[in-house]
Amino acid sequence: MKSYMIGLDYGTGGGKACIIDENADVLAYSFREYLIYTDKPGWSEHDADYYWTLAQDVIKECLEKSKIAPEQIRGIGISSAQPCLVMIDREGNPINRAYNLMDRRAVSQVEWLREHVGVDKIFEINGNRIEDYPTMVNLMWEKENRPEDYKRIWKTITIDGFVRFKMTGETAMSYSQGGFWGVAYDIRKKEFNKELMDKLGIDMELMPKLYPCEEIIGKVTEEASRELGLVPGIPVCAGQVDCNAGFVGGGAIMPGDVQINLGTCGVMGVVNDSREFTDLVCNDAYTTNSCNDFISIAVVLTGGQVLRYLRDNFCQMEQETAKLMSDMDVYDIMNKEAEKVPAGSEGLIVLPYLAGERTVLWDAKARGTIFGLSTRHTKGHLIRAFMEGVAYALYDNYRLMLEKGIKANAPIILNEGGAKSRLWRRIITDVFNVPTAFVENRVGAPYGDAILAGVSAGVWKDFSIAKEKVNYIDYMEPDKKAHEMYMEYFKIYHRLYGHLKEDFSDLYEIVKRYEK
Repeated sequence: MKSYMIGLDYGTGGGKACIIDENADVLAYSFREYLIYTDKPGWSEHDADYYWTLAQDVIKECLEKSKIAPEQIRGIGISSAQPCLVMIDREGNPINRAYNLMDRRAVSQVEWLREHVGVDKIFEINGNRIEDYPTMVNLMWEKENRPEDYKRIWKTITIDGFVRFKMTGETAMSYSQGGFWGVAYDIRKKEFNKELMDKLGIDMELMPKLYPCEEIIGKVTEEASRELGLVPGIPVCAGQVDCNAGFVGGGAIMPGDVQINLGTCGVMGVVNDSREFTDLVCNDAYTTNSCNDFISIAVVLTGGQVLRYLRDNFCQMEQETAKLMSDMDVYDIMNKEAEKVPAGSEGLIVLPYLAGERTVLWDAKARGTIFGLSTRHTKGHLIRAFMEGVAYALYDNYRLMLEKGIKANAPIILNEGGAKSRLWRRIITDVFNVPTAFVENRVGAPYGDAILAGVSAGVWKDFSIAKEKVNYIDYMEPDKKAHEMYMEYFKIYHRLYGHLKEDFSDLYEIVKRYEK
């Protein structure tokens, strides 16, 4: 009997699944968008129950499209965007909405950690900064602000951990999520530091069990199989963080490999085998060797999200036009408008910090800024300037990584989300001044999850299948003159944040004071 694997990924803006065969060919794909709740400044949440509804929908759709019998599924791999938090009670029901990675409410908890634990101590243990607003600070916020709800918590898990729990009844987390859990998670020892957990006043019993990414943590239960349209007993592995899943699916399996995804967040990852970490970026275990290898991750918090924001708020006409066209979606039309604008957007510069910023600024109070706006600028200028702003933010990370001695291979591989825009790829190529290529057969994170499931189930002995199957196309060489011009704009972009940093903080306090 042939073997098939399911990959399931939860991003910040939606969830997706795919089914692949033993040749790592994709037979079916499904996607559902979900709501992001931003009821208060700094908050960003999902309806946790919908994660399971989505899993049922996309898995059933993939089974229907592929015509695969459920009995032929050999394994399931799941990922989600990090940091995130789902709190469940003893019956397995979510307590309050789930946190997603754009949530920045735990400001006072971060300040408490600075004063009472110290950033150096946290970095020594976790290999990451607390400004990332890791899962642990959100749990601290819950304890302080919703104590009665906090008392009801049985386990705290990630988004993918919640779906694995619904599938298997086990509360598990892979090593690749530990860095994003933050604070008291020891990134080298792969365990929670009890001394620090005691200082935080958080019971170790609330933490999920920890496993290497490829380890089987449980099997699909009778109840879950009925709800998912599967059969009981299918192995489910510990999973991975979604950026790792995307990178694995794009063929990044060796130290030095560099990939960029432009999903809701703009994410750039560099695989490495060093245990010396830089506090400029996020650091975590890497899927293909999660006991030993790591990945340095740059995160522009609203990378691809900036185009979704423009689509929803300023591109109603483009949305209506797209409904009338069979060969173009709304983003294609937006790209066409931006392509008419020359590089540099004729003096329009955007700071793309619509929900604060992670690497390298680590500033939850930063906000989006449009600089240089004039009567000559059109919607197309604005779209292109947002693309260029995200490219500047990613480049800021890249140049600092290189300065810290992180090895980066060329070409840079562009993979998911907004990376399908040839214009955006050209902008990134010229800003970085590095050759790039594009993943042709991209399915994104669920494909990497399905490959992980195959390795976990023994269908493949290692992850080399990912490199064998990937096909890179549309190689681009940087344009020297464009790069020189972009660097002039980048200097202004870089200075703008310095000029506005205190104003961002003052604005945050005013908004907070008057929020309802």
